[in-house]
Amino acid sequence: MHNNKQMTLSAPFSGAVITLTQIPDPVFANGAMGDGVAIDPLDDVLHAPCAGVIINVARTRHAINLRADNGSEWLLHVGIDSVELEGEGFQALVKEGQRVTEGQPLLRIDLDYVARHSRTLISPLILLNSDRFTLSLARTSGSINVGEPLLTMTPVARQEQDSPSSDIRARQVRGSIRVAHTGGLHARPAALVRQTARQFSSHVELHFAGASASTDSVTGLMGLGIAEQDEVEVVCLGHDSEVALQALLKALSTPSPDEKLSTPVTADLPRTEHAEREPGVMIGVTASPGLASGPLFRLDTIELGDDPGGHRPDEQRQIFTEALAQVRADISGSLDHQNHEQSAIFATHLAMLEDPALLGIAHDAIDQGHSAGHAWSEAVLRQCAVLENLDNPLLAERANDLRDLRQRMLLSLLGDARDVEVPPGAIVVARELTPSDLLMLAECGVGGICMADGGATSHVAILARGQGLPCVVALGATLLDVAIGQEVVLDADNGRLEISPDEARLRGIQGLRSQRFEQRQRQQQHAHLPALTQDGVNIDIAANVASRADAENAQLNGADGVGLLRTEFLFVDRSTAPTEDEQRAAYQAVLDAMDAKPVIIRTIDVGGDKQLEYLPLPAEANPVLGLRGIRLGQARPELLDQQLRALLRVTPLARCRILLPMITEVSELLAVRGRIDELAQALGLTERPQLGVMIEVPSAALMAEQLAEHADFLSIGTNDLSQYTLAMDRDHAGLAARVDALHPALLRLIAMTCDAAHGKGRWVGVCGALASDPLATAVLIGLGVRELSVSPPNVAQIKAQVRELDTRHCQTLAHHVLNLSGAEAVREACRTFQTQVVAQKNIA
Repeated sequence: MHNNKQMTLSAPFSGAVITLTQIPDPVFANGAMGDGVAIDPLDDVLHAPCAGVIINVARTRHAINLRADNGSEWLLHVGIDSVELEGEGFQALVKEGQRVTEGQPLLRIDLDYVARHSRTLISPLILLNSDRFTLSLARTSGSINVGEPLLTMTPVARQEQDSPSSDIRARQVRGSIRVAHTGGLHARPAALVRQTARQFSSHVELHFAGASASTDSVTGLMGLGIAEQDEVEVVCLGHDSEVALQALLKALSTPSPDEKLSTPVTADLPRTEHAEREPGVMIGVTASPGLASGPLFRLDTIELGDDPGGHRPDEQRQIFTEALAQVRADISGSLDHQNHEQSAIFATHLAMLEDPALLGIAHDAIDQGHSAGHAWSEAVLRQCAVLENLDNPLLAERANDLRDLRQRMLLSLLGDARDVEVPPGAIVVARELTPSDLLMLAECGVGGICMADGGATSHVAILARGQGLPCVVALGATLLDVAIGQEVVLDADNGRLEISPDEARLRGIQGLRSQRFEQRQRQQQHAHLPALTQDGVNIDIAANVASRADAENAQLNGADGVGLLRTEFLFVDRSTAPTEDEQRAAYQAVLDAMDAKPVIIRTIDVGGDKQLEYLPLPAEANPVLGLRGIRLGQARPELLDQQLRALLRVTPLARCRILLPMITEVSELLAVRGRIDELAQALGLTERPQLGVMIEVPSAALMAEQLAEHADFLSIGTNDLSQYTLAMDRDHAGLAARVDALHPALLRLIAMTCDAAHGKGRWVGVCGALASDPLATAVLIGLGVRELSVSPPNVAQIKAQVRELDTRHCQTLAHHVLNLSGAEAVREACRTFQTQVVAQKNIA
């Protein structure tokens, strides 16, 4: 049912209506894919919510793209994580290009099978081109029957977008702020700003250096060239302009925790004169460490021939729209298979695909008779040129994300997958790779990556590190002149590409790589065995995780449990708090992923540098010393109560251990324990989970004996403990290298904590970054630590190291280093100790 102004969509299922924010998947819940609604289905057939044309039926048949007669494009997605079923449980009743009527059956679903093998049956209905329509839900809760009105959409008049009414102008407000995002307003911060602005009806623009851009356009915002600490003006026009302005000012002045993903592991290597003159060696920047050798293979970008023009605009628009839907569906469908870093990158790509600036340029070119491929290519390359001409290396790197979208679209428009045969173990050369290229090459089993351009903070670098692929960037244009097929050595540990290695060097590299590989293989073979020291002391090697996918990875890598589940992932990057049911489902999923192993779940640790959009906190001169951690729970008890109730509802409760952050005194611990008793009694529970406290401020270490009397365990967070003890901000560019948790002062606090805990019969773990440092393993064991919670990929290595140690020797080392002068002296003593352990092993 529709007219020129509105169109009503009917329910495709019978079931319970659910808002997007209640979906247990951040990609849908935070609106990154678009606006919409969801249904928890009761029947086994997905029906067309309106008349239209089928754009795409997913290969795995779990999703359908539908274009309605008014031009709106919809993603009908059955279940969450259902793509992993590879089509099992789904029967497609329609095909691409088919016209359907409202109510026509589209998919048949085996509800029992899909419910048992996916995360949830909740099925989102997402408007993909939500910049062109506004939605009004007929209902936001309760039950609905198939065919009943579900939502109404109204086209956004272009005149309203381009020419705000006088009433809107009357509500114009302005404000200025300095941008706090690391590297300025590049892709992710720009997407965050766009997402924040879309919560309000006001039209929002950023003004900087005589130019302006609408917050609707991620590329437009990036094109302003705004650097970190630049002052920008925010202009809001609309009835809710005042609240929109405050939200935008906060979004611009509050760095996202995810920006740490963009921090390079290694600093740019100096280009010394000796290195530049060394024959047969090219020096670049390490993006991902490692060592590899193999034949050079060149990967070129997709190029288009000349466009003769004269194409029919209506045909090309349809081709273009279908390709957009296909690429969106491909990216969305792959998000469930990616880790947190990969998901964040490709969620930004989804936002770029909705960018009105890019789409406007492409549509204009199509209207002038150009083909869809040439129109899109021109739009992307024009915006890339804008970013690359800015005096901002980080923004120039983000142009590579646009090139990735260019290639994805061209592959869809050309109707052919990228047909390349990369020799296994090859060293791939390119001017600059895209994130999609990187993932494709990783699947091909390449040995390493080297690029003429690029940087260590690029998304490709992040993905390379995640894949464990050696990668060197910024090698210069002469890299592209190197003959393809010849054997080279990629020493990514030192940022070197050796173009003319002799046979002895190649044999040496192969030997080193074989040793490393065999060592990793041996370690992995025993990863699921206990980590027992030479004198029979068991050390639990757990994993730090932030999601169910992380937990599954930890289980595969042999972790003895989860030593720290950071629950902030449920609360950040969204406009409303997660519900109790949503939290319970997320926590239960992590417990289920770890089989019978214990899971330590930290209560929400926000405040300080981690802010929530829906929980405005007062500005603080020194946020890391302000309202954060357990103090926020004291200030907002309803937030903590909701989380505690969700935790008490997981099963089995015996495997759930609750960890409290930023505890400074015993009364804070006792208050939470009392509240857990009250909530458990209200829920009819007789069992209580173990309750521990984080030792991450000096006062907690000094009070460890009193805390251990009332806590079931203590967990040391060395990251915060380092900065609070040394009075150095660990994110300060000039001081970060000196914030070393192996400083004797830190080790003394750890020793004090362990002695106090053991006196009360409690165990102590370390969940900070120090636990993953192989150089620190012996010292921590010597001090009395009995659980190390590390990054999942490090589990096997740390377990193997523990098995070579004797706790009595570790205690001697620990006693020695407590009296050294500084962190570097401690590290040198640990290196000497490691050398002795290896030597004794070789003798044995």
